[in-house]
Amino acid sequence: MKRCFWVDEKSEIYTKYHDEEWGIPKYDDRELFELLVLESFQAGLSWITVLKKRGAFRIAFDNFDCKKVALYDDAKIEELMQNSSIVRNRLKIKSAITNAQQFIKIQESYGSFDSFIWSYVGGKPILNQFQTETDIPARTELSDQISKDLKELGFKF
Repeated sequence: MKRCFWVDEKSEIYTKYHDEEWGIPKYDDRELFELLVLESFQAGLSWITVLKKRGAFRIAFDNFDCKKVALYDDAKIEELMQNSSIVRNRLKIKSAITNAQQFIKIQESYGSFDSFIWSYVGGKPILNQFQTETDIPARTELSDQISKDLKELGFKF
């Protein structure tokens, strides 16, 4: 199998993520919420750092049940801040709670987060054909628009 340039072939976590998840469309709201939370915790860190802690994140964040995460209080935030198995950043933890609350609002408005996010591309994945690593943009007009819209809806990170 040909893998992307960023995959460390010596890392089972990375190869498994690449082979089984990377570029495979997701339509399940729980899985989409998981990725949203993990991506926000990744800010400023490497993706492998987050992948290594993913199992601990699943336990700490109630298997990424957005309805449970939306109800986290100060006591739960303190509990998470003491959990050395996850990334302990108060702003990121609070953003997960805020994002859960906004995620639920989108579900209520659109029927699902899946419907909302896939509406940006008419329900169809974008299939890029970049030839080299340097051809891959760090951001696009679409990614900027989605980010802007999520921020306007109250999402953090």
